[in-house]
Order: sequence, then C-alpha cells, then structure tokens
Amino acid sequence: MLGVVRPLLLAFFATISIASGAQTTGAEGLKSLENFVKTTKSGRAAFTQVVTSPAKEGQTAKTKTSSGTFEFLRPNRFKFIYKKPFEQSIVADGQTLWLHDVDLNQVTSRKLAQVLNGTPAAVIAAAADLKALEADFTLTPLPERAGLQWVQATPKTKEGQLQSISVGFKATDKGSELAMLEILDSFGQKSVMTFSQFEVNPALNAASFQFKPPAGADVIKQ
Repeated sequence: MLGVVRPLLLAFFATISIASGAQTTGAEGLKSLENFVKTTKSGRAAFTQVVTSPAKEGQTAKTKTSSGTFEFLRPNRFKFIYKKPFEQSIVADGQTLWLHDVDLNQVTSRKLAQVLNGTPAAVIAAAADLKALEADFTLTPLPERAGLQWVQATPKTKEGQLQSISVGFKATDKGSELAMLEILDSFGQKSVMTFSQFEVNPALNAASFQFKPPAGADVIKQ
C-alpha cells in the first residue's frame, strides 16, 4: 500500500455510493461529463467528504468527515488539500503523485502513470477528452437525482479496489459544473464528496502543482 497514510487521505482513491432512487432515465449525465471535460480545463472548489464504512453485525455504520480545497489543471495536475480534521494533501504534478500527512510528517510518492488510471481523479481532473476516459471506463448515464445530472464510470480493469464512480453535475449558464462525486469500493466502503464555490477555468499554472517534501519529512518512494 502507500505507507502509514490516514484512511481519509486514501479514501479518494479507494471508495463512494451509486446514484439510485430516481424514477426517470436519460443521457444528460453523459452529455454533462463530455461538456465538463471539453470546456473546463482548470477548476477550483471547496469540498466536504464523508466516508462510510460497512456496518458490522450488531453495530451501526461508522462515518468520517473531512473538508478542504480542490484544484486541477488538465491534463494530469491536481491537488486535494485536506484541512480538517487532519492536514493532509494529495498532489499530482503531471509526473508524480505525492501524499503528504502533516501530523505524521510523512510523504509518499509514486509515479502518476502507475496509479491514476481507473481513479476518480482520472474522471474529473486528468482526462483530456471523453475518448481518453472511455479507454479506461464504461460510462453509463444515470437518472437525475437531487437536481443533478449523473453519470457512472466503471473501471474496465478489475485489478484495483474501486468498484464504481458516480459524478453529479449542475447545469449552469457556463456549462456543466462539478457538484458531487460518489465512490464505492469492492469492500463496501462509500465516500461522498460534495463540492461548493466551484470556479470554472481560473488562471492556474503548472508551477502551482509542484510539491517539495518539507525538511525533515520521512519520504517513501514506491
């Protein structure tokens, strides 16, 4: 795995729930995804993430909530900065994926190409176009729910722990705005990420996604 990294930091790459319960179906979700990938080349938002573990016999399901900020610059540059309850970061500079836990003073790095395919980040932040997504995912439009247009992305490879990703978009006068991300892993753990204050195509540059391990940090290369 990725060293001694807190579960909330890893949940983004391992877990979230599938859209359900709506009474109608349509292809708007797929159109929204295509529009989002085509027109939103950079983005910035705040997020709240709720991770729910499967309930054990005789017990209620346990949840953990975190919050922070998210930025991306296509292709292959993104960062999730967790601020609560612990300071943690996931940063991709185009070549390397960095995981940084401030409290543990630990940094883990891996080649981005080895870990990106089939992840939520590949869907919302890395892909250059819809064709690139369809090479790695089966894309299925889902019914509208909670006022959002949904599409489900199921990884074509069965090697990872990720079972499915559902992405919810809000229609605006600027196009399709990322609103929610739901992930379900093969162990039944769910993670729901809700985005707010989303900025479409802010002026970001590649240099802002560079990461330098802090002095004295324990650096693990994998």
